[in-house]
This record gives sequence, structure tokens and C-alpha cells, in this order.
Amino acid sequence: MKSLNPIPVVGNPASPYTRKMLALMRYRRIYYTVEWGDPRNLIKKMKLEEPKPMLLPVIIFNVDGQNKAITDSTPIIRHLENEFTSRSVIPSDPKLNFLNYVLEDFGDEWVTKYMFHYRWHFSNDIEKAGTILPLMHDVGLDDASHLEFKKYISELQTSRLWVVGSNQKTAPIIEASYKRFLKKLDHCLSLNPYLFGKRPSSSDYAIYGQLTQLVGFDPTSSNIAHALSPRVIAWIDQMEDMSGIDVHQEDWINFEDVENNLSDLFQEIGKVYIPALLANANAIDAKEKIWKTNIDGTEWEQQSFPYQAKCLKWINDEFSSLNEDDQKQIINFLEKTGCENLIVRSKND
Repeated sequence: MKSLNPIPVVGNPASPYTRKMLALMRYRRIYYTVEWGDPRNLIKKMKLEEPKPMLLPVIIFNVDGQNKAITDSTPIIRHLENEFTSRSVIPSDPKLNFLNYVLEDFGDEWVTKYMFHYRWHFSNDIEKAGTILPLMHDVGLDDASHLEFKKYISELQTSRLWVVGSNQKTAPIIEASYKRFLKKLDHCLSLNPYLFGKRPSSSDYAIYGQLTQLVGFDPTSSNIAHALSPRVIAWIDQMEDMSGIDVHQEDWINFEDVENNLSDLFQEIGKVYIPALLANANAIDAKEKIWKTNIDGTEWEQQSFPYQAKCLKWINDEFSSLNEDDQKQIINFLEKTGCENLIVRSKND
């Protein structure tokens, strides 16, 4: 793939993945244009094939001489790393790179559960989201169309809470995890301005993207964040545009500092996200449509998703790419944080 100049991006301010990518590109000083709204409009205008599934943001790259609409922020970030070498968001130490990959995945796939739950579970949040989100698609909507769109999106999204596993039984698990996560992120930021030192990583941007909504848009989760971690509030505002900071190679932390800096966050990953990843992957292997497991002392039931099974595989692929000594150090860290099951051993191991 080759990047167009500027790179066309289509997204929505209420899309955490859109916010993730735009803030990352600003920090990296990558030239882009952005259109707000339905990406199908630009795709149709440029006579491109729609990506499947249609996710936000949609970014246009040149693939084998032809423009192509691409989604999925994690591989897009790695593609941009290949094309633009300065101001990398991938730590140079392979061990840190692996931990960054895990934290980015956690942000994209678990922290988003907080976001979707808080937005569509509580009446005040539903009212705000239902009112504002249609106008983010088209600020010029007439009043009748706005009310119709508000009713449609509110009913659709509240009916889709099952997608992230949110229901009356699991709501306390999600909410307790969110509160613990805020406190643990607060601790990390008290040690360094970013997760891996004095320069932002892709995992910072994954978590930032979700928190732009949890902290900056949705009332209930925002009030919780203000009560538990003013530091996180300030961090989100700063992360919006980091294009002006100077960065240096030595700004990354040393792996020896990881246990002190990141253990708390990885303990949360081991507590809630890894059980979900493993149960989902087992269900996909068994061709079961629903998975159940115990998370934080309560039974969690959710529809199986092939993408999350791929996430587990990709994490293990990243681990397999490490040399033997790096693998041993990573395993030692994962065992200390209750994340040892993240590495799926083959039957021959």
C-alpha cells in the first residue's frame, strides 16, 4: 500500500477509533484530510469497493496502483509505520513492542465495552447520544429527520448492547472494571506522561480514543472519571494534539521499569479480558454461537465473535516473533500479573 497525499479519512467525532487515528496522525505529522459522516459518500464518489465490515474510520490507501478503502486501526498503524519512519508509536524494544500490542488490543476490544455500555445503558447517556450523534452525521438535518434519526439510533444501539456483552447481570462487572481501570491508568500517568515513557505509543492512542467518549462525551462515565482521576481528564485533553512535542529514542522506558509502571494495568487485563478472549476463542473453535465464562466472580455470557479469536491469534503471533530470551522475560512478566494464559501453548509444548 502507498499513502495518498494527503491521506483521506472518513469518520465521526463520536467514533473512538476515528479519534484514535486522527490524534495519532497529528502526533506523527502525517498529512491527512478528514470528512465527517457516512464513508459511503466518499467511497461512492471515488468509485471504490466498500470494506467489509464497514467500520469507522475508513482510510483511503493506494493498493497495487488502485485506491482502496481500508478499515481496522491496528494494521493501519503498522502500515503507516512502514511508510513514515519519524515519530514512531511502536517501541523499539521487541519486548515493549509486544506489551504495547497487548495494551492496544485491550483498549480496542475491552475498554470499548466500557464506552458502549455507558453510552447505551443509562437513560441520561442514551438521551444525549441519541440527540447529538445524528447531528454528527449531518449537522443540517431538519427537525423531523433529526427526531426520526434519534429514535432509530437509540433503539438500534440499545438493542445491540449484547454485542459487547452488556446486560443487567454483567453491568456491575463492566462498571467495576472501568473504575479500577481509571485508578490504574492514573497510577501509570503519575510515573510517566505516557504508558511507555515520555513519548506516546499506539496503545496510548487506543486507550485515548475510547476515553474521548467515556470522559469527553458520555455523562455517567465522565462524572465517574472526574471523581476518580482528574489526571486522566487532563491527559485526554493533552493527547488530542501532540504534534508539537519533541521526541527522542531514549524517551521509551526500559523493560526493567515495566513491572513498576504497567503491572497494575496488566493485572486488570488478566482479571477481565484474558478470560473473555480464551472463552471466545474456544467457542469459535467449537463452532458455538455463545460463550460463557466466569469474569470477576460472575458468569459472563456473550455471542462469539471471530474477530476476537483473531485478536488472540495475532497476540500469539507477536509473541512467537520474539527471540527465546525475550519470550522468557515476557512470560515472567505475564505470570507475575496473572496474564500467563494469554500465550496459548500448543499440545506439543
